[in-house]
Amino acid sequence: QVQLVESGGGLVQAGGSLRLSCAASGRTFRTYAMGWFRQAPGKEREFVARINWSGSSTYYADSVKGRFTISRDNAKNTMYLQMNSLKPEDTAVYYCAAGPGYAGSRWSQYDYWGQGTQVTVSS
Repeated sequence: QVQLVESGGGLVQAGGSLRLSCAASGRTFRTYAMGWFRQAPGKEREFVARINWSGSSTYYADSVKGRFTISRDNAKNTMYLQMNSLKPEDTAVYYCAAGPGYAGSRWSQYDYWGQGTQVTVSS
């Protein structure tokens, strides 16, 4: 079992940057695929980015490609999301998730979730 805790959210102006972290408990972190999702008020949870167990493979939603970077440090049991050139439409609660190796862009493929961290981008 994995417990996940996100941090790093906050209020930032459009064009600014934030770095989210997802700290995981347990010695099995390195075996999981990890993902970032977000949910804005009144909207469904949507996929942001995904990274495989080793960090060698990543992919992104089109809406964040070229602006966001997902990474992980298995020695620190931590995953990151570097967010640059933020836009007001990036405003949402951001969640990290852990799942089996095949977990991809669908939230239902993930088994463990953090509590979320709020990101607000002002125009």
